[in-house]
Amino acid sequence: MAHFYLLDSLESTQVGARVFLDGAEGRHAATVSRVRVGEVLTIGNGRGLMLTAEALSSAKDSVELRVDSVTAVDRNTPAVILVQALAKTDRDERAIESCTELGIDSVIPWSAERSVSKWEGPKIDKGIARWAAIVREATKQSIRPYLPTIRPLVKSSQLPAALEGVQILVLDPTGGIPLSKVQADGRDIALVVGPEGGISDKELELLRSSGASIVTLGANILRTSTAGPAALAILNAKLERC
Repeated sequence: MAHFYLLDSLESTQVGARVFLDGAEGRHAATVSRVRVGEVLTIGNGRGLMLTAEALSSAKDSVELRVDSVTAVDRNTPAVILVQALAKTDRDERAIESCTELGIDSVIPWSAERSVSKWEGPKIDKGIARWAAIVREATKQSIRPYLPTIRPLVKSSQLPAALEGVQILVLDPTGGIPLSKVQADGRDIALVVGPEGGISDKELELLRSSGASIVTLGANILRTSTAGPAALAILNAKLERC
C-alpha cells in the first residue's frame, strides 16, 4: 500500500532538501505505519504540491526525509462543487467520501427542507469538522494533489447566493435533461444532491429561478449517498478529468 501523507505547512521545496513530517501525520508514519529508514513516501500539501521523499530517520512522532522529486499539479478546470444535503445515518458522509476519491473540488453542506439530520448551534462546527476529517482521509486514500474544502453550512434560502456565478445542476428524478447530455459552459459546476425525501417543489423552483438546470441520472432512483458520486463520474468523463 502506498504511503501518502499531507503536510499542510509545506509551501515549497526542492530536490535534495530535508522535510520533516511531524504532528499527527508524523506520529502516524512513525508509530502506525512504522516507516523505516530508506522507505520512500509521497508527501502532498493539499494545494497541488507533490513530493517523493526517502526516510532518513524516524523518531516517536516524526520522520525526517530527503526530497527526491517535486511536482506541481495544476487544478482541474472547471471546478466541481458538491452541494450535499444533510442525511440520516452516515449517508451524507459516504457521499462526500466517495466524491472526494472521485475528484470533487469543494463541498457545501446543505440543510434542506426534508433533511432528517439537523446541524444547529454547536453541531454546525462539529459537523463541518467531521466532514473535513472524512475528506482529508479520503484525499490521502486516493493520493490526491488537492484537498477539497468544506464550505459553510447553507439553508435553502442561502443556496442562490452561495452558488452565484456557477453552473448549477440539480439532480432530481423530475429532471427533463439527462446529465450525460448537459454541456458545460465554462463556469464552475455545482452538483446539488437532495436528502432522502427528495428536494421540495419550493426548493426546485428557487433553484430554477437562479438559473439551475434540473437533470436526471436515469430511470433508477438513487440514494443520496449514491447520486453525487454517480453524477461526478459522468462529469469526470465529459470534462476529461479522468
